[in-house]
Amino acid sequence: MRLLLVHGRAQEGKSSELLEQEWKKALSVGLRNASLQMRSDVKVDVPFYGDKLAELLARRDLPPADQIETRGGAIDGDYEEFLREVALEAREKDVVTTAEVQQELGPDAQTKGPENWEWVQAVIRVIDRNVPGVSSTSIGILLRDVFVYVNDGPVRRAINKIVAEKLTSEPTVVIGHSLGSVVAYEVLREHGQNKVSCYVTVGSPLGIRAIRRRLRTPLTMPKGVAGWYNAFDERDVVALYPLDDTNFGITPAIRNHAGVLNHTDNRHGIAGYLDNKDVAKEIHTAMSMA
Repeated sequence: MRLLLVHGRAQEGKSSELLEQEWKKALSVGLRNASLQMRSDVKVDVPFYGDKLAELLARRDLPPADQIETRGGAIDGDYEEFLREVALEAREKDVVTTAEVQQELGPDAQTKGPENWEWVQAVIRVIDRNVPGVSSTSIGILLRDVFVYVNDGPVRRAINKIVAEKLTSEPTVVIGHSLGSVVAYEVLREHGQNKVSCYVTVGSPLGIRAIRRRLRTPLTMPKGVAGWYNAFDERDVVALYPLDDTNFGITPAIRNHAGVLNHTDNRHGIAGYLDNKDVAKEIHTAMSMA
């Protein structure tokens, strides 16, 4: 059987081999924590698209969300609307408070809500500054990269092609992290010969409305996928919402696990998900079913 590991953004300069080592090391810790071992017959594949994504992002030349100083020519309308939706969701989720946003805007600011671009920028800057570990990678960069993938057809097709080339009709467990959970979902929907005992997503942004509504509709369980397990840390700002009936309603329903305490600095790192014993146990069970 196979494990297909689909990584997220900011992996440029790495390789399939390096990522496989990183993921397997973390998963081995999780399995030990669950008193389990990796199956000896497991083949691991890591489709690497980090360098291609970085190349395509450079061609698009779109500024990170937290580095846009003005409206007008510096930002296109779709990008602006996307960031506005994300900022509004972050405020609704209490990722930032009204007081924090007002303080960021300053006492003389006249902007009072999401209809104002300055308010949107303030929310993003507060997240970058206040959420533990986020500033080390910048939520603004992450939002830019996710937006380009979901909104730019040529970029999406190029990345999907790299991942799809590693997807076969063999019994497989697919693990998608962060942006990789979006990529893997799109690829699984396009692939007609899936034999996936479980699709495992960790730190997934798929529940964010701004992302979800830009995916191909209707949202469905990919053909040939027997089940879907989603794990997240409630402090992980990328995984704002569980993938439940409200935020990602499909049939059969996605099983959600909110009990991960991700130990990485930004609560989002892959190591802090795969070395969790509950996540590792779920992956082990899925491998046994394949």
